[in-house]
Formats: sequence, structure tokens, C-alpha cells
Amino acid sequence: MNNGTFDVIEVRAGVEAENDRHAAEVRDLTAEKGVFLINLMASPGAGKTSVLCRIIDALSPAYSIGVMEADMDADVDSRTVTAHGAAALQLRTGTSCHVDAKMMLRGLDHFGEDLPDVIVLENVGNLVCPAEFDVGADLKLMILSVPEGDDKPLKYPLMFTVSDLMLINKVDTAPIFDFDIEKCKERVRALNPEMRIFPVSAKTGEGFDAFISALKDLIDRSLGAKRKGAAE
Repeated sequence: MNNGTFDVIEVRAGVEAENDRHAAEVRDLTAEKGVFLINLMASPGAGKTSVLCRIIDALSPAYSIGVMEADMDADVDSRTVTAHGAAALQLRTGTSCHVDAKMMLRGLDHFGEDLPDVIVLENVGNLVCPAEFDVGADLKLMILSVPEGDDKPLKYPLMFTVSDLMLINKVDTAPIFDFDIEKCKERVRALNPEMRIFPVSAKTGEGFDAFISALKDLIDRSLGAKRKGAAE
């Protein structure tokens, strides 16, 4: 630096590498324990908690359910999902706009030795930071709500690129907001041809039968493979 030169430290690369190591640990742990881990991501107000409550109600007869509620401060959502019978853990992220894999490991540790069959992380509400950090989930599930507009894939492409399954929530309001479901699907699949998309309404229950059926199939196949691997 004395001769007009300076060093460059790639901080982001180091952070990402560390996070990837922790994500691998999460995958190893959930494989060993036979857990299906879902990373649920969406903007504030998209209906994450309402969707999650329907998921809990639909899955709880067949699986034990745990929820990690990530929020910068409040615990309102934890109280809501607990009322639906899920074991809930509040992750207060403070100023952080996402959950990373190290936080996930700490959360899994708090569930103890007997982990639930299915654990859902309700990530911090935004379409940017959560998409950038791998938490070791088996399924990256995102929600886009109709009031947000059918052009969101153009504005936040990474979230739509990295997710595995997408819900278009609040479809009962589509006529009010002039939301074009088919145009939205086209935009999403231009980014991610493999994305599975389910239009739903957490308020009316529309579309949830097809979504829950697909989700159960994913869970059963994943847990079957993990339990087989643990027994070998």
C-alpha cells in the first residue's frame, strides 16, 4: 500500500465457501436422521405462514412436523404454527436478511436427538438474500403472490432460478390485480425450465390438493432413500 498498491480480499467468496461447508453438514445430518428439510421463501405478505399452516395440517397425520421461524425480531408466526400442532423454533436473525447454513445447524441442534420427519424453515421475507444462501434443504419452495405482479421473475431472477417448486398464491384475487398466470409461468420457465408451479389460494384452499400430493411424493421418496442409506 505504501507504493500505491493494495491487496484485495475476496470476502464474499470466503463467506460462500464457509456456508457451503455448513450446508454439506446439514445434508449429512438430515440424511443420517431421516429428515426432509424445506426452505420456504417469499416476500413479506406473500402468505408464507398461511401456506405453511395448510402444509402442517395436511402433513401432520403422516409425519411429525417441525418449523424454524426466521424473523428479525417478532415471534408472531411461531405462535401461529404452534397452534396448528407443529414443534416451532424461533430464529431471531437481528439485522440479517436471511438464514444461512450455520444458523440452520444451530436450529437443528435445538430440536434434540429425535428430529421431526419434516422440518420447514420459514425464511426471512424477501426475494433476494435467501436465494443466495444454500441452507442444505431438500426442497427450495418459493411463493409468489398475485398482488406482487406477474413480472417479478424479471426483477428477481435468482430466486426463480434456484427454487425447485413455486406456488402462485392468492389466485382468488387474480382478476382484481390483472395477474396473468400463464405469462408468469412463461417468465419463470425461461429462467428455470424444471420449476414445478402450482397456482393456489391459502384462503380458499384452491389448488392445494395437487400441491400437497406432489409434496408428499417428494417427501416419501426422499425419506425412503435416506432411511435406506442409513440402514446400509
